[in-house]
Amino acid sequence: MNICSLVPGATEVVAALGLQDHLVGISHECDTPQTLAHVPVMVRGRIDSHALSSAEIDAQVGEWLSGGSGLYELDEARLLAAKPDLLITQDLCDVCAITPTQLARVMQTLSPPPRMVTLNPHRLDDVLRDIETLGGAMEREEAGRQLAAALRRRLDALRTTVRAEPLRPKVACLEWLSPLYSAGHWVPDMVEAAGGTDALATAGTPSRNIEWEALAGCAPDVIVLMPCGFTVARTKAELTAVTEHPGWQHLPAVQRGEVYLVDALSYFSRPGPRLVDGVEQLAAILHPTCYARRLPATVERLAMP
Repeated sequence: MNICSLVPGATEVVAALGLQDHLVGISHECDTPQTLAHVPVMVRGRIDSHALSSAEIDAQVGEWLSGGSGLYELDEARLLAAKPDLLITQDLCDVCAITPTQLARVMQTLSPPPRMVTLNPHRLDDVLRDIETLGGAMEREEAGRQLAAALRRRLDALRTTVRAEPLRPKVACLEWLSPLYSAGHWVPDMVEAAGGTDALATAGTPSRNIEWEALAGCAPDVIVLMPCGFTVARTKAELTAVTEHPGWQHLPAVQRGEVYLVDALSYFSRPGPRLVDGVEQLAAILHPTCYARRLPATVERLAMP
């Protein structure tokens, strides 16, 4: 079976189910596992996000979308040459990855047409069910069920660990810093599973632009900085967008030194198996006594002046 996965989280599932060698195409963001370097890249972004600030990225995204253009460019010739039997895409977010609408023309050209699996997860459990869906589509139905079940067991064990904790901290998860966005979709589910209460968002609803007054008004006990698609190092480069705001020092989480940077690119932005790692990271942040007060290596506590 020739598989073309244009969704990074789905590509991780393909590899986890032992079908990495069947990949004939991926997107430019499919970087895990690292052994994918030889697989042809079918999609590239039109915005050079590495060279732009958060505010500049937001402005360019708005320009592209308002002009009716997608943010991603498809290499149609390369996709036609790959002759995929299965094409995996998403219909959740025009900003996150290429959508079925952008693939419609080339799908009519492919002969025979590949089977298309379109993922659209809004909740954490949707992501786990998508693993089972992908397993069935790739003729690895039992392996897909086992992988999803293993991830659910990890979540159950984590919930048991934090259940006895008397406090459920109010958490503000910021998915973008300029302008401010609260993290939606599956992130509130992750916070709940980790023993916290999301102070800004409701599970299953899209991430949304918020005013500073909303952040201040929710009086968060903990702030987690997780700009979409950013690593910790990249987030550090954007910190002044929030730390130089006159209201920053008045936030309870800032006053208590409870501000954390996480690798959103790997553990929070992508709907895939590693979201469970992200939940475990949040649990260590919110309930340090359960984890001998040791933060995971992928989490950094923001140093306060």
